[in-house]
Amino acid sequence: MIELSRRHLMTGAATLGAASTLGIAPSAFAAAPPVGKQNASWYRYKVGDFEVTAVADGVTNAPLIDNYVVNASKADVNAALEADFLPKDRALQSYTPVVVNTGSKLVAIDTGLGMGMFEQSKGAVGNYHNNLQAAGIDRNAVDVVIISHFHGDHINGLVAPDNKLAFPNAEIMVPEAEWAFWSDESNTPKLPEIARGQMGNVKRVFGVVGSKVTKYQPGKELVPGITAIETRGHTPGHCSHLITSGSGKLLVQADVMAGMASIYARYPEWQFVFDTEKEIAVQTRRKIYDMAAADKIPIQGFHFYFPSVCYVQKTASGYGLVPAPWATSI
Repeated sequence: MIELSRRHLMTGAATLGAASTLGIAPSAFAAAPPVGKQNASWYRYKVGDFEVTAVADGVTNAPLIDNYVVNASKADVNAALEADFLPKDRALQSYTPVVVNTGSKLVAIDTGLGMGMFEQSKGAVGNYHNNLQAAGIDRNAVDVVIISHFHGDHINGLVAPDNKLAFPNAEIMVPEAEWAFWSDESNTPKLPEIARGQMGNVKRVFGVVGSKVTKYQPGKELVPGITAIETRGHTPGHCSHLITSGSGKLLVQADVMAGMASIYARYPEWQFVFDTEKEIAVQTRRKIYDMAAADKIPIQGFHFYFPSVCYVQKTASGYGLVPAPWATSI
């Protein structure tokens, strides 16, 4: 083993300084221009015989609003952010839909903020379809698109910039209760004020999708190996999806924990400003995470930081998210 003392480090620094003074530029330290671009962001792993691909849509970085958590002070939220090594006074929110290849069906679960957001955000978000292509997935080959709920970051990717279907050959499956709620504009006052603009967006997206919608109920197997689970609270019809293949299981939880998900793991009783039924959202969060911790089921979280698959452990007051080991091969 090589041991570096402070004397060794100082001697090395002096040598480099002398080389610089003599006009000698060691090739190992030659200047190179920064690349300035990120790599394509997708990650693939197996659940039993199924192949799951996490496809990043991007990350937003916005000022932290005062009521981001409606039942906690901004100071307490900032303390939680610092505890999770996140910047104070900023809301860094990650977006990661998934695609599941069951062997007989190619299934997309949620679709990101949409291609139009790529230019608007200067590449911060709206990357889903580009990353889908980089992952070797042809959107024309997708058989089924399953939607968890109707917020824009989950449905906007259904529509291409030319106002045509982004998945032209896919069956579009949506929660029946979610469809009923958002189809009735008189429900707008039931939404948090911050989310009321979503009502018009739902009308826009499904105006394009039209008759291709199939409504589903929780508790039903939507395609072999993918079952819908009721996880209402974030929205009235919100569903998550349990993937099972052989002995393998994965819970694709959508927005059971939304926004900056890790702070709601740390403090599961905190209520996110975007949750429609806030108290129910807290009850659902505890129920789902108690189950995942007890059964050791990994969770693919739409708003977890990429690649967004974690195990859950119970703590004294909440939950810890333990990233699943990165696999270099599948």
